Amino acid sequence: MLKERLEQALTTNRAVTDPRSSDPRLRGRTYAIPFDDVWNACLNLVDRNTRWTLLQAEDVEGYVRVRCRTPIFRFVDDVEIRIGLDEHAMTRVDVSSHSRMRRRDLGANARRIRRFLLHLDLTLDAEDRVILDPMRLEAWSLDAG
Repeated sequence: MLKERLEQALTTNRAVTDPRSSDPRLRGRTYAIPFDDVWNACLNLVDRNTRWTLLQAEDVEGYVRVRCRTPIFRFVDDVEIRIGLDEHAMTRVDVSSHSRMRRRDLGANARRIRRFLLHLDLTLDAEDRVILDPMRLEAWSLDAG
């Protein structure tokens, strides 16, 4: 796992969440929390972050686009937060982060995603019982069908 994360940090300039990711930081979130609550919490987090600038937010389509600057060299990066309902009517949050200028991000995009999701959990006061494992939901759905 560490070797895989190091290789990615040294060869890519983007990170994207996926429920099946081998990197636990990049699994996104599935919440048993209403969409509106999660949407508003995401917008509040973006607004409170002094290095992030909201570019576009569309609740019907379920995305928030942000430009952010790195703290030291002030590189510009792009973040997109996707919020929607999954096939089980649970609120799903996925995030992508992409560095514009650098070929390698040294793991900065994955760390940015992890921090955002942790802050989102705190903002929502999300406990383990409302943060769901989408892989278990998928297995439950297969068993029920």
